[in-house]
Amino acid sequence: MKKKRWWRRLALDQQTVTPTPEPKPTAVVRDTGSARAAGEGTAVSGYRAPARGRSFSAAGASTQVSGTGNAIASGGGIANSGILTYVQPRREPVTFPHQVGVLPARVGCFQDRAAASALRQAVVCQVLAGMGGVGKTQLAADQARHAWRNEEVDLLVWVTAATRSAVINAYTQAAVDILCADPGDPERAAKAFLAWLEPKTAQQTPRWLIVLDDVADPGDLDDLWPPAHAHGRTLVTTRRRDASLATHGHVVPVALFTPAEAIAYLQQALAAHGRRESAADLAALADDLGHLPLALSQAAAYLTDTHLDATTYRTRLADRTRQLPDLLPESGTLPDSQPTTVAAAWSLSLDRADQLRPAGLARPMLQLAAMLDPNGISHEVLTSDPALVHLAAHRTAPGSDGPAREPSAVSAEEAAGALRVLHRLSLIDHILNAPHQAVRVHQLIQRAMRDRLPADLYNQFARTAADALLAAWPDIERDTDLAQSLRANTDALTRHAEDALWGPDGHHWVLFRAGQSLGRSGQVRAAATHYQRLADTARLYLGPDHPATLGALHCLALWRGNAGDAAGAAEAYAVLLPDLVRVLGPEHPDTLAARRNLAACRANAGDAAGSVAALAELVTDSERALGPDHPGTLSARYNLASTRGKAGDAAGAAAALAELVTDSERALGPDHPDTLQARHNLAEWRGGAGDPASAVMAFAELLERKRRVLGPEHPDTLRNRQDLADWQGKAGDPASAVTALAELLPDLVRMLGPDHPDTLSTRHELAFWCGQAGDPAGAAQATAELVPDRERVMGPDHPDTLQARQNLAFWCGQAGDPAGAARATTELLTDLVRVLGPEHRQVLDARSNLASWRGQVGDPAGAVAAFTGLLHDLVRVLGPDHPDTLDARNNLAFWRSNAGDAADGIR
Repeated sequence: MKKKRWWRRLALDQQTVTPTPEPKPTAVVRDTGSARAAGEGTAVSGYRAPARGRSFSAAGASTQVSGTGNAIASGGGIANSGILTYVQPRREPVTFPHQVGVLPARVGCFQDRAAASALRQAVVCQVLAGMGGVGKTQLAADQARHAWRNEEVDLLVWVTAATRSAVINAYTQAAVDILCADPGDPERAAKAFLAWLEPKTAQQTPRWLIVLDDVADPGDLDDLWPPAHAHGRTLVTTRRRDASLATHGHVVPVALFTPAEAIAYLQQALAAHGRRESAADLAALADDLGHLPLALSQAAAYLTDTHLDATTYRTRLADRTRQLPDLLPESGTLPDSQPTTVAAAWSLSLDRADQLRPAGLARPMLQLAAMLDPNGISHEVLTSDPALVHLAAHRTAPGSDGPAREPSAVSAEEAAGALRVLHRLSLIDHILNAPHQAVRVHQLIQRAMRDRLPADLYNQFARTAADALLAAWPDIERDTDLAQSLRANTDALTRHAEDALWGPDGHHWVLFRAGQSLGRSGQVRAAATHYQRLADTARLYLGPDHPATLGALHCLALWRGNAGDAAGAAEAYAVLLPDLVRVLGPEHPDTLAARRNLAACRANAGDAAGSVAALAELVTDSERALGPDHPGTLSARYNLASTRGKAGDAAGAAAALAELVTDSERALGPDHPDTLQARHNLAEWRGGAGDPASAVMAFAELLERKRRVLGPEHPDTLRNRQDLADWQGKAGDPASAVTALAELLPDLVRMLGPDHPDTLSTRHELAFWCGQAGDPAGAAQATAELVPDRERVMGPDHPDTLQARQNLAFWCGQAGDPAGAARATTELLTDLVRVLGPEHRQVLDARSNLASWRGQVGDPAGAVAAFTGLLHDLVRVLGPDHPDTLDARNNLAFWRSNAGDAADGIR
């Protein structure tokens, strides 16, 4: 048994002191100045320390020093002519195996994670790096127990390494135990221990494992890293991700629990107290807590203590009026001897981050990021001008968490430096190769930061975040990934701080900008849903007559129309228009815009002639109220020209659009989105006027301009490629159309996703031109696959869904099944009339197809009767000279000739 170490006070005044009797010293001290004998700061020679059949000897030989003055005798005795002298008994070296330091207790329900298996590998030095609360210490302790239990080490040293002095003290204890070193000189003892760890060729070296837990600053380990060799291993746990750590060992990132690990942990933790919850409820709870092990353990303890179920707890967790500390155990009742609550887990890291260069910016940067999307914040947002002003105003003063007295300007470079500092301390993930999702923050770190803000700062920071989003939002969304990131961040900000975005001065424009971006990206149904929510919220905060409320209702009607509900949109505009006239006046731009959109919706609902008359009147009013070059006036002219084309006057539409393009280029510029759209429609109606070759040339030229102005992956550029391919087919080259659309489709799937309306539209066109190129069966099969996708994404009553069903029937008939085509078209007509009305162009087209199928299944008289009734309606709705009317006349004549006497009397 090892002797107990102790110190005795022995002498006063000038008295010479003799140590307590001990075995004869192995070293004699003689010299001027102080000297330490063997056993105090030098290695002990000649001992044998058996360990599981192994024996080791410490390097070095006994030391002899001669002279006069103060001396430390061998074995620890002190000779001194001064007043006070201490004597220490001789120590005996420890036997192996030996442990220094205490391993933390194993947590309940420990999960054997992927990182645990990585630690089993024979690597000399491994650095477990990750944010606070992910379980780095427990993984290291598990590996230490594994090595000890399997007799893989002779010496285990566990060091709580939060400071340099803590590391030195632990090394000193090891030196005292193994080398009988002097604890009164920790630096020298620590160096001796590190020297002893170095392998010696003339001795048998023990196997060791040193764990440096919770290293707060890699600089604390300067000159204290254990040596690297095959007989020893070092494990380091740290929240730091400094590049210098990788120079000492292999970095093992420790991530959050996987969903499966999180559910398993919660099930086991609750089962230990006789609790059961459904896997679905626990999965949802784990998502809410971000799969953070520390949060899951504390939440499980809270559920047990309070007898709450997971659903109730989630409701409380989502309540922004409750703070995180109120939803977790109190500090005195934390599970598994945890030293801190989730809410306080990152405070020390943040304090240290604020001390690193650029000093004082880490905290205000994290406060700003706490308002945004935890899954990714664009770099442009956090380095925007509003963000820089925020950082300057709230820069933390040295040694406090309050603002500096004299704020100074902050550069974008310093803002980026603050993000790198937060990354180094594992408070964020700063991913440089993903600029639009460059910053990711755990949702509980965000919650902890927000909870600490007083109400005035909370609202101020939220509006600053909105300003930063708006500053980063480009006028032309060339980068679809950036636009998606900005929309996601706006949604997150609204969830965190909706009240701040609806102040007494009105709304923040970023709310409307997000909806506009949704619609322009092709997500028209999502845009309509967004504006419905916005209108309800504006009415609640600002009242029914506030311009923001009316603006939200205007946008709601617009995107309802774009989502396919033209009749519903027209009805919404008709209800809104009197309120706009009453509140804003008849000549306000918003009032005129509502009139313009109402006319367009009526045209889309089938009343093209009435829409033309309304738009002609509107153009006159807009020119008088706004001026001829105002964007609103130009938009009215654009709608009037397009509606003329829908009413059957394709040549008139092309002529009007040609004049509009000239005026738009002069007033807005050749690259303005409205100018590009006017040129797009001009190309469309030139083709519709009977010149498809001209349309192909115009779309090809416009495509190059859009690639330059908008970028090759912008939705408008991709849409231009689709229309160019469509007109190549209409110009007599369906094979080229098929090739171009087949090349476009994967780009659309990659950029916009498989369910984007433009992706579905391209599939529709590709199937059509496959049929036109001679493969009606392939066209029918592709359209049959498209119909359920359109029903799922756009709804069964959307005009595009109904069009896909109509095309499916057509291609089935072309592939040799006219009877099936007739049955499908008959079923379709019922839905078309119900959704679109009896006079809609699509209804009239379907009636034409059904009449043809009747003739092809052997009922030419039925075809004559159907075309006769259709022709009357076409003349009334579209006019006698409309191309569809002329086609119906030709078809009627054809089937009359086939019906012979059976057609007599049908008028």
